[in-house]
Amino acid sequence: MAAVGAALGFVAGLWGAHWVLEQDRIVVARFEGKRFEVPSKVYSAPLIVYPGSDWQRMDLAGWLVRSGYREQPEGGSLRPGRYVWAPSRLRVHLRAFEHPLRPEPARDLEFRLKGGEIEFISDAFSGNPLDVVVLEPEPVSAFLGQDGEQRDLVRLDELPPSLVSAIYAVEDKRFEEHHGIDLRRVVGAVLANLRAGQIEQGASTLTQQLVKNFFLTPERTFERKLREAIMALIIEARYSKPEILQAYLNEIYFGQRGSTEIHGVGEASRLYFGKSATSLSVSESALLAAIIQSPNGISPFKRPEKAQARRNMVLELMFEQERISWEEFEMARREPLRVSAVNPDARDVRYFLDALSQQLPGVYDSDVLSTRGLQIYSTLEPRVQRAAVKALRGGLARIEANSSARGRPISGLQGCLIAMRPQTGEILALVGGRDYGSSQWNRCIQARRPVGSVFKPFVYVAALDPEYGPVLTLADTLEDTPFEVETRETEAPWQPQNYDHQFRGTVKVREALERSLNVPAARLGQQVGISRVAETARRLGVTSALPEVPSLSLGTAEVAPLEVARAYATLANGGRRPTPRTFVDLVEADGVVGEVQPLEGAERAIDPATAFLAVSLLEGVVDRGTAARVRRSGMRGPIAGKTGTTDDEHDLWFVGFTPELVAVVWVGFDEPAPVGVPSSAGALPIWTDFMMEVVGKQVRGAFPRPSSVEVVSVDPKTGARALAGCPARHDEFFIRGTSPEQTCPVSKQSDEQPGLFRRTLGRLFGR
Repeated sequence: MAAVGAALGFVAGLWGAHWVLEQDRIVVARFEGKRFEVPSKVYSAPLIVYPGSDWQRMDLAGWLVRSGYREQPEGGSLRPGRYVWAPSRLRVHLRAFEHPLRPEPARDLEFRLKGGEIEFISDAFSGNPLDVVVLEPEPVSAFLGQDGEQRDLVRLDELPPSLVSAIYAVEDKRFEEHHGIDLRRVVGAVLANLRAGQIEQGASTLTQQLVKNFFLTPERTFERKLREAIMALIIEARYSKPEILQAYLNEIYFGQRGSTEIHGVGEASRLYFGKSATSLSVSESALLAAIIQSPNGISPFKRPEKAQARRNMVLELMFEQERISWEEFEMARREPLRVSAVNPDARDVRYFLDALSQQLPGVYDSDVLSTRGLQIYSTLEPRVQRAAVKALRGGLARIEANSSARGRPISGLQGCLIAMRPQTGEILALVGGRDYGSSQWNRCIQARRPVGSVFKPFVYVAALDPEYGPVLTLADTLEDTPFEVETRETEAPWQPQNYDHQFRGTVKVREALERSLNVPAARLGQQVGISRVAETARRLGVTSALPEVPSLSLGTAEVAPLEVARAYATLANGGRRPTPRTFVDLVEADGVVGEVQPLEGAERAIDPATAFLAVSLLEGVVDRGTAARVRRSGMRGPIAGKTGTTDDEHDLWFVGFTPELVAVVWVGFDEPAPVGVPSSAGALPIWTDFMMEVVGKQVRGAFPRPSSVEVVSVDPKTGARALAGCPARHDEFFIRGTSPEQTCPVSKQSDEQPGLFRRTLGRLFGR
């Protein structure tokens, strides 16, 4: 029997040794490999403020709260991250922030406010005025992995001593003394639980908590507890206390933000206080330590009284264990609970993130984005994005509600809204659908739909461009009379019709576009040449296939909203075609700049004079034409735009722009079906709601007129140059060298010389 027992003992010993070695292998693989998968973080564009800017519209107060700044009463010094808001004055001590191209130091600034505007900005100490201030970007979201964990890795030597002291005090006060298992704490917990008749105290050390989070499941079994103890001893034997503590601080669970798990003190500090863990106060450190026991049960967002009580208990422990002084204890205990505004990782930006991931260089695939901890500085402006989401969702709901009131209820309507800065191509907002949770199809980029009348301006651009003629001027007329075109695609000739099936005879160029007449546009397309129209659209930025058929002039081509935005941005940018961009800078986890997209000049696509004439035409659409609802809403200043409604009202479009912003709205069903209203009652109100929220009623700036464009007084009826004695006149824009030679009253010389339009037609058609 003794031999059998010895043999069994030997076998058990071998098995036990093998089991311990296996646990050691698991520990070493995790600690000496890649310990954490860190999602790449996306930051917004910096907020730029200057004298004259509207601080209310740019939501300066909201930025302070979301960024974790704390308000304090007037008087006394102002530390970084604090501000004082007094009547007509804001003083804020900006924190320093790192940025690959635009790093900013900490600065104590004073903003003088007058009404809704910033009147004056100065340095609080020297009083020197400042022309512009760049405020740090806001965290927008992150590229999460399958586990949905978000963390911001920190180094132990960067953290304030108060944070480590607070965690030691409440979680493991003898961490520096034990070797992974605190036997004294185990005995104490057992006695306390026996006295209470239930489990009230735990005995896990920080090392055991780390093991549980790193390697084990939360199930409570003898085998799991044994593995936890053995692994804790192995970790303590192999690695130093600072290494263990740093791993713990980056791993510990701190609650949820939406569907995202928050891990580590770095990300927790961003969530609860809106700032880096390196600048936590004693009170804030104690609150983080207090939350560890039950992040959801002691959440300062949901249960502030409970969170404050436990924070104060942690402070008491810190004082009793001589980790803080009495003065520090009293000051921290009196401090009210201040947490940042909840900024959920909302689905509202997911369409933008999808577009961003597609534009990032090929080396940054989905696995890299969700594990490498890149810092991506995007072009997204949060307030513009919020306005876009609000306007699109509200507008779609309004259309559906109105359809029910008319007795033809519709549901499931979709749409998209994209906003771009024309000079740089920076996408400031992108909402690719009504709800990302129900559909990830990005209608701004992936969907291609018939563009309808928003294509017509490209026909006029082709006709105005001096590189090809030009074929007409803004003072010319077009024929709105029946005509037909033989086509290869159909046996019957193509006969374009206006939306109301009426013909108006001879109409002015401006009237034809302002009223979005089909027949004059179709005639002009034939006169210019469909291939030239298609080439013009491609030069402006359209990349989708453009079938060279007569109906192309009326927008039968299927184009993505992003392409439409780029084409109109080219017009707004004086004929220079911008490249759409979703990010500017990208930094690797080690601080090395991985990718930079400097703001380069856009490529010249069309003549600047042609672009200006096209913008002038589109301003008329807003002032007097199908988009006059914009003016009726109260918006003033330089605004241009074009409505577009396809056959049977399947697709509603509105493209509108100011000197600083281009926005495209599309409304329709994913499976084409009638919406029941034209674009002027569907897409245009959404655009107006959005722009009123972003820029207000008064649009600033101007569309600059190139030197190659001159102003000439003409007779509004004939388009002839108006001389003294002409009964009526108005000013019109012309590319130099194309103004009318015929005069009003008619002179003998001018009567003998045909106008530009007739001369050009004669040259084109040989008569």
